[in-house]
Amino acid sequence: MERRRTVVASVIVSTFLVGLGGGVVFPILPNLGAVLGIQPFLVGFILSANRFTRILANAPAGSIVDRVGTRTPFVVGLFVEGMATAGYVVALRAPLPEAWFLLARVLWGVGSALVFATAYTIAADVSDGADRGTNMGVVRGGITLGFPAGLVMGGVVSDAYSVFAAFAVAAGFALLASAVAYRTIPETHVDEERTAVKPWEIDTALPTLTVGLVNFGLFFAYLGALFATLVLFVDAKDITIWGYGPQGMSGLLMAVTVLSASVFTLTGGKISDELGARVPTLLTFLVVSFLGFLALSTAASLERLVAACVLIGTGQGGANGPLMALLADLTPNDRTGRAMATNNVLGDLGGGLGPMISLPVVEAVGFAPVYAACALIPLLAGGLLVVGIYSQTGSLNPRTATLSGD
Repeated sequence: MERRRTVVASVIVSTFLVGLGGGVVFPILPNLGAVLGIQPFLVGFILSANRFTRILANAPAGSIVDRVGTRTPFVVGLFVEGMATAGYVVALRAPLPEAWFLLARVLWGVGSALVFATAYTIAADVSDGADRGTNMGVVRGGITLGFPAGLVMGGVVSDAYSVFAAFAVAAGFALLASAVAYRTIPETHVDEERTAVKPWEIDTALPTLTVGLVNFGLFFAYLGALFATLVLFVDAKDITIWGYGPQGMSGLLMAVTVLSASVFTLTGGKISDELGARVPTLLTFLVVSFLGFLALSTAASLERLVAACVLIGTGQGGANGPLMALLADLTPNDRTGRAMATNNVLGDLGGGLGPMISLPVVEAVGFAPVYAACALIPLLAGGLLVVGIYSQTGSLNPRTATLSGD
């Protein structure tokens, strides 16, 4: 038990540090795009480039995990993410900054594909049905907690000092993450015979596709639409506090959202463990996400906007832990790496399409219709989840003790 806690804690620290680089760009680049002469569609494409890269990199990452284990891919992935964050600094001083930002986001996608596939596999490896939801939630919380810290740092430090300073500090923390992982993360995915798989192989089992499509919808609305447009929404509504401009204000609001998500990622996973079932917890938090986007579509004040962000974060986070635990419950150990990677492929597709679609559509029709449409996505995801799980298990609410992954 003590070894499990140590391993999970090491993953949390490493992913938190590197997560700073993931968040720092969001409150800066949408407004920086106007200064650098980058068109809205290209800004959206740059923000999404890491996710489109992961669509290609996730399957090889999952295969690598099932073939060689978790430790080496985890450490290498963190180092690549650190170098990618350093690329933001270069982009500010180099000609063709859009090309450098794009390259950095592509590198981030490669590194994060390795990190995500290994982090969740490590959590699955050191868990069983009784604590899998909690451990998945804790690891997911560690990954997401670095993101709001990066959002705050990106918005506040760029307002108080400079964009260069914000990117440079994030790069330092991201590179530190790989050193921490190298010293502390052991090998967990060890079998006498490693599964020999093709590098492009994905897992097409029904549970993986069901969970992956739910993940697609949630990431489309949450990271894809909300985070890509929030700085523009704050600017358009002229919402401000403590003298912060749109970048600083949106960074704070995104941080509120992700902090709420992180707290309830831990809570959702633990509740599903205590209930001995994942579906009730998942459906509850999907409804909370629906209510959050509905409130956002009519938000006209800071108070209502904060409440909407808290609800959206709560719904997103509360669903994360049980969703990943459910996938691990239903997946044999020799396919865990590929199942996690396939889930990431679909989540990244949603997160990647979101900015590319939402930014031009917001410009054409406004914020309220886009956010109202996003409110429907969690409800559709809940229906899909129930149908898929019933088809696989013959039960609307399968108990974790009876699932094949145990």
